[in-house]
Amino acid sequence: MPEKSQNNYHFETLVIHAGQEPDPTTGAVMTPIYQTSTYVQAGPAQHKGYEYSRTDNPTRKALEDCLAALEGVPYGLAFASGMAAIDTIFKLLAPGDHVIASNDVYGGTFRLADKVWANYGIAFSWVDVSSLDAIRAAIRPATRLIWLETPTNPRLGLADVAAVVGLANDAKRSDGRRPLIVVDNTFASPALQQPLRLGADLAIHSTTKYLGGHSDVVGGAVMTGDEALFQRLKFLQNAAGAVPGPQDCFLVLRGLKTLALRMERHCSNAQQIAEFLADHAQVATVNYPGLPSHPQYDLARRQMRGPGGMISVILNGGAEAGKRFVSHTRLFQLAESLGGVESLIEHPYSMTHASLAASDLAVDPGLVRLSVGIEHVDDLLDDLRQALVAK
Repeated sequence: MPEKSQNNYHFETLVIHAGQEPDPTTGAVMTPIYQTSTYVQAGPAQHKGYEYSRTDNPTRKALEDCLAALEGVPYGLAFASGMAAIDTIFKLLAPGDHVIASNDVYGGTFRLADKVWANYGIAFSWVDVSSLDAIRAAIRPATRLIWLETPTNPRLGLADVAAVVGLANDAKRSDGRRPLIVVDNTFASPALQQPLRLGADLAIHSTTKYLGGHSDVVGGAVMTGDEALFQRLKFLQNAAGAVPGPQDCFLVLRGLKTLALRMERHCSNAQQIAEFLADHAQVATVNYPGLPSHPQYDLARRQMRGPGGMISVILNGGAEAGKRFVSHTRLFQLAESLGGVESLIEHPYSMTHASLAASDLAVDPGLVRLSVGIEHVDDLLDDLRQALVAK
């Protein structure tokens, strides 16, 4: 960074400069891709901070420092995928520990929790995280984590992060420990929401989504202001080895440079599309934090700098109408994932959330999820108009 504390720079400046000094050898403005597995040492254990690229890599370090700055904390870790980041956080747990998590959650998170970690003696309670009473009632002496998605995937519910932190503090045990608050900040991105500034312990991202922003890379990240937590997670990262390669880190760094600009357009487009859908005769329900009809609309205005680019809807006609809708869009491409510059549409029940179908957390079969891109909004609206009336 230039000669000024990064805490004094605006977000739009941090996404371009944080963690990214010009290359000291050549003066290159862009962070080099350090495509190397190992590093020469002057003597045994005498190196320049890098010994093996599973442990550290300069391109990855630049990304980690930038991501940490965007969440307003000192520490960041980059992972090979969002699921690798989630799995590493679950490795903080021990048999007998208890986790409270959202009952409206990404299917991959549920699959990992229910089909993998539950086999190792970790108990999970799936609750409505928009309800403080529901969270309070679920807390046990063994509760080690409270896992929040806000907005949730795919119904776009919100959790009051600061209030949940207060519940965790109230549940502090005699040994001084309290449940850790983890926030999956993927849907909002740090451009719209910084949960660590609200008291959360860990923020997690799929960098595949808004941070990378171009649907050309898979990655994950965890940020924290707690040095002890960071050191433990870094040990687990190095021990298990789920790290991204330098090319992937470079692509996320490149995508980050336009994050602030992209999120402005995502929000603007999504707001107009949500308002259009809310007034359409074929649409029964619209879930979008930027609409006054959203149950946590006031919280969204207080906790987020913008309502985001994600919308979910249920059409009149239910599942069949929803499948017909997603099959007839042209600009909105039928695909999993989200947060890219292009608009995507999907049917969560049969796609991203299929792992929930046989559980109590099953998504409504009629629900459709839209990731609104940065195309011209009039073209997107025309595409939705024709798809809504297609036979």
